[in-house]
Amino acid sequence: MADIVKSPTSGSGEQQPPRRPTPPRAGGGKMPPVSQLKGRPLGRILIKMGKLNRTQVGEALELQKKNGGPIGQILESLGYVTESDVRIALAAQVGMEPVELSRFDIPPEVIAPGPAQMAHTYRIIPIDYEPASKLLSIVVDDPANFQATDDLKTLLGVQIKASICSPEDMSAALTRFYPEDQVESINDLINELAGDEDLSKFEGRGESIDLDELKELAESNPVKKLLNLVLLQAIKDKASDIHFEPFEDEYKMRYRIDGVLYEMVPPPRHIAMAIASRIKVMANLNIAERRLPQDGRIELQVGGNPVDLRVSVLPTMFGESVVMRVLDRGNVRLSLDRIGMRDDDLVIFRQLIDKPNGIIINTGPTGSGKTTTLYSALNELNTIDVKILTAEDPVEYDIDGLIQCQINPEAGLTFAKCLRSFLRQDPDIILVGEIRDLETAQIAVQASLTGHLVFTTLHTNDAPSAIARLVDLGVEPFLITATLEAIVAQRLVRRICENCKEEFHPTEEMLMELELRPEDVKDKVFMYGRGCDYCNNTGYKGRLGLFEMMVMNDEMRDLIMKHASTNVLRTAARKAGMRSLRESGLLAIYEGLTSIEEVVRETIMEEL
Repeated sequence: MADIVKSPTSGSGEQQPPRRPTPPRAGGGKMPPVSQLKGRPLGRILIKMGKLNRTQVGEALELQKKNGGPIGQILESLGYVTESDVRIALAAQVGMEPVELSRFDIPPEVIAPGPAQMAHTYRIIPIDYEPASKLLSIVVDDPANFQATDDLKTLLGVQIKASICSPEDMSAALTRFYPEDQVESINDLINELAGDEDLSKFEGRGESIDLDELKELAESNPVKKLLNLVLLQAIKDKASDIHFEPFEDEYKMRYRIDGVLYEMVPPPRHIAMAIASRIKVMANLNIAERRLPQDGRIELQVGGNPVDLRVSVLPTMFGESVVMRVLDRGNVRLSLDRIGMRDDDLVIFRQLIDKPNGIIINTGPTGSGKTTTLYSALNELNTIDVKILTAEDPVEYDIDGLIQCQINPEAGLTFAKCLRSFLRQDPDIILVGEIRDLETAQIAVQASLTGHLVFTTLHTNDAPSAIARLVDLGVEPFLITATLEAIVAQRLVRRICENCKEEFHPTEEMLMELELRPEDVKDKVFMYGRGCDYCNNTGYKGRLGLFEMMVMNDEMRDLIMKHASTNVLRTAARKAGMRSLRESGLLAIYEGLTSIEEVVRETIMEEL
């Protein structure tokens, strides 16, 4: 993720020495092979390079104990080594060979695949490419520039082998091989925006900007370029949301990836209104309205894939906060085989969705994957002989073969009104985005009783709690028992990064959070993510669904008629074979798919 603000850490673990010859080190003689230096302490590497002796390293270590700080900076301040020496040593620590770019005559076919904008953004120069192994050798000028290797792997679909050069050498090579003047990164554009005179005149203006000036802001080329770069980068990084947030003295940009927010380099505060106006123009919203919330949609084609951006604009004390939900339809795999259900749960769920009528409820908090699960079910049922209607707020994915209706309460089109019309459209299957009130629930029940299969969602903590929620809305227990077929609760937990997964032994305190004892797990294997370049040092990459499937039977129907409590219903469901969310999480932990922390965070123990 380019331009994300985070602390770089060493330890790539993947780079290997390039095949090209390396220059001699300063002071004569040859530098030891990088294979002998990789992973060693920095002081030891500099000794082997012939730059220091043990006494000097000992002196620096004593200062570090007393005052703290990186050992490399301490050695530089003592005058024992140069900045270049430290850079080469840090590179050797992660397996990078030093090279001199001025010595390379790089073939055009190696330079051509890397766009100039990419080279300048990441400060990289490709020097060799092996088509058979898809191995691209690149040079960087910063040993901590792991973003370059990460993003190039993703964008170009190749393996990366990195070497190191000096910043001066890199700048000269970029000018030599990529001389285009128009190449700009997010950092470059932010610097340009900070010094833009046309935009600076709006600083401190607050609300005193007329419509013509707003249009001028929205059409500003630097603002357009910045926003396009931010959007494209977010889509490449598979971000689910992009946040533009105004505060009193700053303006923040953040991405949400795998459920976690990452902060970007912040743009100047005075362009907040310009960015909000530009987004409004793109989403066909009213740029003159700055007092009321607005919602819109932007459709893009990125790399041949259709991408929808759901835009939400909210007036705040210090300007308009804008959040864009990224719906990358090319990246979404709407298949029940891919959503993470266990094999036994999948068999039961497929039996449920093949029923001719009844209600199937998917429950969980916002962002737990309910929409993806229900769309995957509809995608499987979407055949030429089946009529499927959906009522959604908003319509998240446009799927061929489905009749999808966007709820618009301001115009009087509520879920209830939409459902009434649905029953006159001769459907076989109906999706109700969410049951929010008694009227919607009653019509869903009516649709089920008249021979339709109804999918819908509720916001409850687990599957048994959905019964109490329906009763609270005012649905009669006899109608619930007559129509409800199953309730599926779900959560999303982060998946441990496959690239840096390691086995570990959990402490008693960690096991206590799962209400387990050491003897309960003596034969179990626990994994965690150490953190690497591939997962941005988080230890996680991607997400995994946990499911709790409560299928109705005669005993549970009798309990509902008797107004049984949620705990009694849960006990009956467990007796009938329901696997709770916590139990699904434990199985995922034992299989090395997720961590204890993720399962504890997303699930609760059942009250029995």
